[in-house]
Amino acid sequence: MQFQGNIKSKLPQVKTTIFTVMSALAREHGAVNLSQGFPDFDCNPNLEKFVSEAIKKGHNQYAPMQGNLELREKIALKTEKLYSCTYDPISEITITAGATQAIYTAISAFVKDQDEVIIIEPAYDCYAPAVELNGGICRFVKLNPTNFSVNWDDVNKLISKNTKMIIINSPHNPSGSILTASDMQKLQKLVKGSDILILSDEVYEHILFDGYEHQSVARYPKLAERSIIVSSFGKTYHTTGWKIGYVLAPENLMNEFRKVHQYNVFAVNSPSQYAFAKILDYPELYLELNDFYQQKRDFFCSGLKGSRFQFEPSAGTYFQNLRYNKISDENDVEFAKRLTIENKIASIPLSVFYKDHFDQKMLRFCFAKSENTLNQALEILNKL
Repeated sequence: MQFQGNIKSKLPQVKTTIFTVMSALAREHGAVNLSQGFPDFDCNPNLEKFVSEAIKKGHNQYAPMQGNLELREKIALKTEKLYSCTYDPISEITITAGATQAIYTAISAFVKDQDEVIIIEPAYDCYAPAVELNGGICRFVKLNPTNFSVNWDDVNKLISKNTKMIIINSPHNPSGSILTASDMQKLQKLVKGSDILILSDEVYEHILFDGYEHQSVARYPKLAERSIIVSSFGKTYHTTGWKIGYVLAPENLMNEFRKVHQYNVFAVNSPSQYAFAKILDYPELYLELNDFYQQKRDFFCSGLKGSRFQFEPSAGTYFQNLRYNKISDENDVEFAKRLTIENKIASIPLSVFYKDHFDQKMLRFCFAKSENTLNQALEILNKL
């Protein structure tokens, strides 16, 4: 069955996401799936218990549009303790149906026709389509391809009278790099005296390695006052399928965010909100996450030392990029597909995160997996 009328696509260049493609290939060919970013181990048993308790207590109807107040209060306390920034749980925190919805809502709330949004590449694939759907214009700037650092002079060259927003992401997916205090100070200087908003994707805020501290925009008052911060319970508590996140923003920005949020989501899963409100009473679960994932990163990287891949250990997230130019000269999409089909291991090619499909002969692997899964992956990778 097909509609016979004329359809003018609002996203004519958009196809099925690479995450869907690679996960489907992995299932079809029985491959070890290190492509899509999700753990293959269970969440904390207390979190499961708290959800069950919430359901049994009848917390199964609509939550408030802004989110469960107790949860918002716990988030406010956590944010103040970590970043010395105070957000009013009543007017400056909103619970969302995951981070992607939060990002889409934030862009929809502020970006109008011909507004320009600066996106730093490689960029997570939900940013640009949201800008385009709202009539905005994407301006892309590449990270340094050798170390994935930001050249702020390049960013500055893109700023114009039409610049509405700059999107930043740290720890950064897919590169695994992080923004430093120096980066944040440069950004703060860059936008001083302007009306430019910052959309800060901080979903991996608790996954940094080698002693680095997360440089949230919340740490920088002059940035915080113009920023919408997006965070994710799914990444922190190994529950990506629950799709629960939250947004922090000054009241006047949050008012605009909620105008859109109430119509594209309204309320978020109620039992899960009760559960997260309780699990936040155990701060060690997020404070120890750096060490938990660093052990996995180190295990994965150590297991590759004798391989033909080239890499620098990631500074954050649960992704590791591997350069394969000593193994093949194929483009990264074809090489990733061939590895999945012939060698039974799935990854994500980095070129899909660039508007111009810049190919660095690099694949992204997710190490948020059990030791057994990582051992299977290492055995395959070391044979290439």
